[in-house]
Amino acid sequence: MNYLFKILGTSAPRGTHKDDILIHRTPSFLFPLSVPCLLAIESSCDETAVAIICREEGRPCLLSSLISSQIEIHRDYGGVVPEVACRNHALRIRPLVQQALEDAHLSLEEIDAFAATRGPGLASSLLVGFSYAKGLAAAAGKPFYGINHMEGHLLSPFLEAGKVAPHLGLIVSGGHTLLIDVQGFGNYKLMGLTIDDAAGEAFDKVGRMLDLPYPGGPEIEKNALDGNPKAFHFPRPRLKDAPLDFSFSGLKTAVLYQLRKLENPHSQLADLCASFQAAVIDCLVKKTILAALEADHQMISLSGGVACNKALQSALGAAAEEAGMTLSLTPPELTTDNAGMIAFAGLLSSENRDADTLTIGIDPNLFLTA
Repeated sequence: MNYLFKILGTSAPRGTHKDDILIHRTPSFLFPLSVPCLLAIESSCDETAVAIICREEGRPCLLSSLISSQIEIHRDYGGVVPEVACRNHALRIRPLVQQALEDAHLSLEEIDAFAATRGPGLASSLLVGFSYAKGLAAAAGKPFYGINHMEGHLLSPFLEAGKVAPHLGLIVSGGHTLLIDVQGFGNYKLMGLTIDDAAGEAFDKVGRMLDLPYPGGPEIEKNALDGNPKAFHFPRPRLKDAPLDFSFSGLKTAVLYQLRKLENPHSQLADLCASFQAAVIDCLVKKTILAALEADHQMISLSGGVACNKALQSALGAAAEEAGMTLSLTPPELTTDNAGMIAFAGLLSSENRDADTLTIGIDPNLFLTA
C-alpha cells in the first residue's frame, strides 16, 4: 500500500478514515488483450467510486465495488455544486482505491489494466478520477481505457451474463434520457434522446418545487405510493418530427402551473407526485416500445439512476410482455453512478479494442454514438 501512496502523492488527508467515506461495501497494447484483473474509477459527478473486476471461468466477477457518496453534502444546496464535488473526489479517491485493493485481497502490482470514466460529466469531477487512473497505469506500465459513462450504464444489465446481447436500451438518468439500438458491444445506434430536461432532472426539479429533499426522484417515488396517478392530468409531450425523442420541460412547467392553482399543495402531495410520475413513465414506456419495434428487437434493457424506480420497472415490464418482448433490468447496486459498470465496460474494451494512449483527455460532452 505504500507503493500506492508513493505514486499518488501523500498519504490520506489528516482526520480521514475509511469508515467516514465508504457507504458500500504508456506502453503500446494491441487487442485482443484479455486482462485477468482490471481496476476502474468513476468520478463523473458527485459519487467517487472504485471497482476491481476479473474473469473467473469466463464470467465477469466484481472482486470489490465501493462508492463514496456526497449526497448529504450537496443536499443543503439542492443540487450538485461542481467545485464542492471536485474537492471531495480529491479527498476520497486515495483511501477508496486502497480499500478496494484490500477488499479484493490484491496489491497494486497485481492489477493488469486500469479504466476510468472519460465523459460525459462535470469536467472538474472527471479530471480527478481520470487523471488518477492514468497515473496508476503510467506508473505500473499497464494499459489504460477511457470509458464512456453512458456505455457503462448501457452495459450494466449484462454484467452477470458477461456478454452483450442485441437489444433496445433505455438509459434514464439525471443528465440523460436515451434510446439506443444495440447490436453488440461497441455497435450502437442512437434512436431517441431528450431535447431538453432529462427524466431524472425533471424528477429532481419537480421535487424541489414540492419542497422535497434532494435528490427528488426517490422522494417523489415514495410519496407517489399513496397517491392517485389520475388525480391531475399532466401532458405527455409528443414531438411530431421526432417521435422517439423526449421532452420533459413542458411537463415540469405544467406541474408548476398546477401548484400555483392550489391553495395548499402539500395536502395533495401524494396525488401530485403520483400524477407527475405517471406522466413521465408513460412517455418513457411508449417511446421505448415503439423504438424496440422499429429496430426489430425482442429484448429491452433499462439502466441509469432512474432505472431503480419500481413503478417504471413494473410499467415497462408489463408493456414489454404485452409486446412479446423481454425486459433486462440493471441490478440495484449498478443503477446509480458506480465503478462496477465502468469496470465491466473496461473489461470488454480490453477484449475488443486497443488500449488508449496516456495522452487521451476527458470529454465532458462525450457522445455514446457517432
